[in-house]
Amino acid sequence: MKFIVSSSVLLKELNSIAGVLNASNTLPILENFLFSITKKELVVSASDLESTMSTTITLDKSDKDGKIAIPAKLLLDTLKTFPEQPLTFVVNGDNFGIELVTDNGKYKLAGQNGDEFPKSPDLESPAKVDLGADVLSNAVNKTLFATGNDDLRPVMSGIFFEIGKDNLTFVATDAHKLVRYRRSDAKGAKAASFILPKKPATILKGLLSGKDGDVKVEYTDTNAHFSYNNVTLVSRLVDGKYPNYDAVIPKENPNKVTIDRNSMLASIKRVSIFSNKTTHQVRLKFAGNEMHVSAEDLDFSNEANERLSCNHDGEDIEIGFNSRFIIEMLTNIESENVILEMSASNRAGILTPSEGNDGDEELLMLVMPVMLNN
Repeated sequence: MKFIVSSSVLLKELNSIAGVLNASNTLPILENFLFSITKKELVVSASDLESTMSTTITLDKSDKDGKIAIPAKLLLDTLKTFPEQPLTFVVNGDNFGIELVTDNGKYKLAGQNGDEFPKSPDLESPAKVDLGADVLSNAVNKTLFATGNDDLRPVMSGIFFEIGKDNLTFVATDAHKLVRYRRSDAKGAKAASFILPKKPATILKGLLSGKDGDVKVEYTDTNAHFSYNNVTLVSRLVDGKYPNYDAVIPKENPNKVTIDRNSMLASIKRVSIFSNKTTHQVRLKFAGNEMHVSAEDLDFSNEANERLSCNHDGEDIEIGFNSRFIIEMLTNIESENVILEMSASNRAGILTPSEGNDGDEELLMLVMPVMLNN
């Protein structure tokens, strides 16, 4: 089997699917890219068994159909050193040896039988929905940081996609923080839901960042299939029932604070340097139209206090949060001002952007408080 392909085109396409590759694999064949040729069309796949990514390239020239597994790291490292030029691949069908011929040299690689590469699952009569690349990218960006890492609660280790007839809701939580991102400009033909694991969600975030166009999403009870331009991602879904996230969002929050997002973020970043290194606790005290931010580390006699002006509607309240969670949330909100709503010092706080939540998108972030040590 012999085919010719542009070096820069091949490198660009391989980079777009290389995120699936694992550093260590249970199956040695997964350390390879699978090259499959059908009628001058090259499909390159990478897999970690949970997810499979493929990209399609139209070839300048190929003599016959076939498939071969090529060592991924070796091929990527080699391609990165080439200037733009046509590359000729000559594959020996008997011993799976590969000869790579360029303008100024020849390179030999040991490939493997492409038939041994795991097959991507076929989706039988899947449900379908089309999403704008920017919508999906935004949803993953806003929620991914809130997913959990607890192996005992795998349902929390992914993003919950809730497809409704009126809107789409994306939720992530690790039991300490929760993010709900809702779009009213996208909906499905019928109600459905699934949990996408963290790794394929991270890959989607990279693939769709700053892109236009539509992503075709197909899903069954066990797998989801995302197609964008010439790239496809098939992922096994997390099995299990997602927790009832609506039940943990407090509905009555008499204390409402509006504050400049950048000022609050900078203040908490500074003050948290002086916080306890185990709890990362910062104390927020709201009195009148002022927010007092403080932290202390009694083990080292470190202490910090700051005062910020804010717009406070409600009674005086004092509440403690893990500073890392608040910093992550404020970083993932884009509006100039944020609204912090609270009911009591032992109940969750709700953080929302003060602008932009009345259009097609609605963002809500919830953070659990930490016990204040008086």
